[in-house]
Amino acid sequence: MSFKIKENDTTPSLRASLLNGSGDPVDLIGTTVRFYMRLMGSNSTTIDASASVISEENGIVQYDWVAGDTADVGSYQAEFEVTYSDGNIETFPNANYIGVEIIDDIS
Repeated sequence: MSFKIKENDTTPSLRASLLNGSGDPVDLIGTTVRFYMRLMGSNSTTIDASASVISEENGIVQYDWVAGDTADVGSYQAEFEVTYSDGNIETFPNANYIGVEIIDDIS
């Protein structure tokens, strides 16, 4: 999955469908979800924030950008981390990252 947004924009939100290994939606009932993002090639996290569960039964989550999140133009890697009610943690996507491209704004 890839996502593009202009520098300093806070919309659209980044929405994703979390799927298990069989391609079925992950059950998000009773979970908490965090969103992480870092500059490609870096080990430093630029965003570590709560994400919203949009549909528990369909595995849909969303991160709503806040001021400053998209201030720096560049290529980023992102992921959603789910903590289940039993304490287990699972990261999506689990085999790669969500590509986020922040593109310079003319004005």
